Amino acid sequence: MPAPSKTQIAILGSEGQLGSALGRILGERRALMLSRAQLDITNANQVQQILSSHDLAAVINCAAYTKVDLAEQEQALCQAINADAVALLAEACNRHDLPLVQVSSDYVFGADTTRTTPYSEEDPTGPQGVYAQSKLDGERAAATSKRHLIIRTCGLYGPRSRPTQANFVDTMLRLGKDRDRLRIVADQRCTPSYFEDVAVALLFLLEAGANGVFHVVNTGSVTWDQFAAEIFRLAGMSVTIEPISTAEYGAAAARPAYSVLDTTKYQRFASLHGGPELRPWGDALADYLSRIAKPA
Repeated sequence: MPAPSKTQIAILGSEGQLGSALGRILGERRALMLSRAQLDITNANQVQQILSSHDLAAVINCAAYTKVDLAEQEQALCQAINADAVALLAEACNRHDLPLVQVSSDYVFGADTTRTTPYSEEDPTGPQGVYAQSKLDGERAAATSKRHLIIRTCGLYGPRSRPTQANFVDTMLRLGKDRDRLRIVADQRCTPSYFEDVAVALLFLLEAGANGVFHVVNTGSVTWDQFAAEIFRLAGMSVTIEPISTAEYGAAAARPAYSVLDTTKYQRFASLHGGPELRPWGDALADYLSRIAKPA
């Protein structure tokens, strides 16, 4: 996929946390920030109109239905946003010869309950639940774009662009202020990732002309209770964590017990093309917490 020669990049789902990070990195001149109010990605006419009326270098789709449990009830809506809309975007990008970047999830894995080694991009997928299947369907739709880049990531956290947004780190910090004991799931292993790191790596891949599927997460792995413990340690908060099982938590939708993503493909590409490394999850978390601890 040739690197974009133009300058402006459309960010769909611009009010989300990753979309906002991409906009900050690109700056006002390079980023065309499109919120849900400005573009309904399920509307083919709106998609075509936006792409026709701007001289774009690429389209990055950060828009998504992310309510994993509610998706079990809102199957049609979840599928429309996470899969059907991506097919519309792919068709439009083909028409305008634009690269399409689709943000996907570690949830495309999980059916292999015996897995203990990180998943590569070539490993068979195995989504569980409506949300997970919709993300895989979205990948397949994005792949119909002649110039496509599919980024699988996991557990994104970082500065909120709106007060109503939430991520695991901020939720733990909020709960830890009021409670001295929390019950946290201990049998799900993955790699929560700082979305500033993911945004930088994503833009590098796009600018370098990468094509296909890439796993982009911080390195290493951790369970959610271990991650929470490190959050509280770094934040200097005294909170006792009671490890519980996924079954005890009782979520409506299944979660992968193991969904650690292998980043070897990305690291090799970055080494070859002078791109940024993906740092360990602990270093990224410490960086984020140090940033939000500084006075404004």
